[in-house]
Amino acid sequence: MNPLRTGCALVALVIATPALAQTPGADDLATLVRAQAAEIAALKARLDRLEGAQQVATASATPPPAATNAVPPQPVQLAQQTSRPQVTSPYAPQLVPPGPAERDVARAREANAAGVTTEWGAGLPVFHSADGVFTYKPRGRILTDVSATLGSKSDTRNITTTGMRALRLGIEGGVGTHFFYQFETDFSENEVDIVTAFIGWRNRIAPGLDYDVRAGHLFNDRAFDGSTGSDSTPFLERSTVSTAIIPQRGFYGIGIMPRLFWKTGHASLTVTGDRVDGNQTVSDSRTILARAHWNPIKSDTGVLHLGLWGFDEALSSAATTLTRNTVIGGRFNGALRVSTGPLLGGTGTTGYGAELGGYVGPVWVMGEAGRRNARLDGGRPDFVSKAWSLSGGWFVTGDLPPYNPRLGSFGQPRVLRPVFEGGPGAIELTARYENLDFTDLVTGGRGWAATVGANWYLNSFVRLQLNAIHWNTDNRVGAVTGEDDGQTVSTRVAVTF
Repeated sequence: MNPLRTGCALVALVIATPALAQTPGADDLATLVRAQAAEIAALKARLDRLEGAQQVATASATPPPAATNAVPPQPVQLAQQTSRPQVTSPYAPQLVPPGPAERDVARAREANAAGVTTEWGAGLPVFHSADGVFTYKPRGRILTDVSATLGSKSDTRNITTTGMRALRLGIEGGVGTHFFYQFETDFSENEVDIVTAFIGWRNRIAPGLDYDVRAGHLFNDRAFDGSTGSDSTPFLERSTVSTAIIPQRGFYGIGIMPRLFWKTGHASLTVTGDRVDGNQTVSDSRTILARAHWNPIKSDTGVLHLGLWGFDEALSSAATTLTRNTVIGGRFNGALRVSTGPLLGGTGTTGYGAELGGYVGPVWVMGEAGRRNARLDGGRPDFVSKAWSLSGGWFVTGDLPPYNPRLGSFGQPRVLRPVFEGGPGAIELTARYENLDFTDLVTGGRGWAATVGANWYLNSFVRLQLNAIHWNTDNRVGAVTGEDDGQTVSTRVAVTF
């Protein structure tokens, strides 16, 4: 005999016994006996159907042997699959399937068993495991530019263009307090490019002294503007110091970067080869780069910044072309550059520079200068590039400049009264003068630019930018030679998350 059937029958008889004991007459007793017998028969029929459905479900289900965490079949599923008449007796047990609300609550409890928590910051969620060991955050930036040039003596420069300065998607995260990682891909200019991609380890040496080590595809720590991300520069393009006094491989290289941090500054040393997906048929170029900054004055409302940096580069046999055409009036006018002319036979480069600036309240100033010596074969003298810039800004809304004292660069601003919370946002007025000189080379040119601009930060990760640039070039080779000047107006809509 089936134990389930026997148990249910006994339960029904036990429930019925008090009612029989209270029956006043034989007729009533006979009536109750017949009613209980009918209910027991109905209950047996229901049990037969339930057993049949359970046997069919058991025979058809073939769980994989490795699924040790599989959830066993629930009574709710059997109740939904089995059709039976409703039993209305007050003495019979009721099998009522849970409704949608109960099922949703059960699923939510099961899903939250891992204890994952989420917080929102800079436009995207940050995920944390229950024990706080694992963190994960999406990353991205969208920088959309429009640029128009006029006033040049050559119509080839008087053009209007659009472009995506950056269109990035990526992730960052960590495991525990020491291990961290970051990966970003850029889709701007209709190309897919791996940019930042590294793993790292950080730890504390002593109170106020810590370090981290990164390995992978690394962004240069070089110059103030050059160490600031494209989503944080106060102008639409970095200064000539950062765009011209640079290793031949550019802003990125695969290698290792240890960094040391203390209360008033930091120092870094980077050793890299070529960019990701470089030429694997010959040896990479080798670049050693170092930078340090110091804040001898540092308070809640002011900072004095001092910085030094330098690099040495040994070029591979596939990277001997040193030609460099450097932007002077915005990024998206390919005809508006200061040119070196063709230069072959390079064996290496050495560059160095200095930084001096800081801020007091809502006003900031930064000056930079740099020099690059390109070594040439055949006993030819070095080709020397020189650049300098002076820039400044004023937050008319009273917000502090987004200076990062840990890295000695600019970051995302902390907007006191965001537009999305009913405030005016942060409004910044900027100005810059920059100069570039390639004339140490017979075919090299020179140029300068003066820029005034305005930045409106709606919150810490959304901003609008406007730059008006008066530029001057004097190229010795190229499509436009001799002295030329004009104006470029550029604007940007930027979202960083």
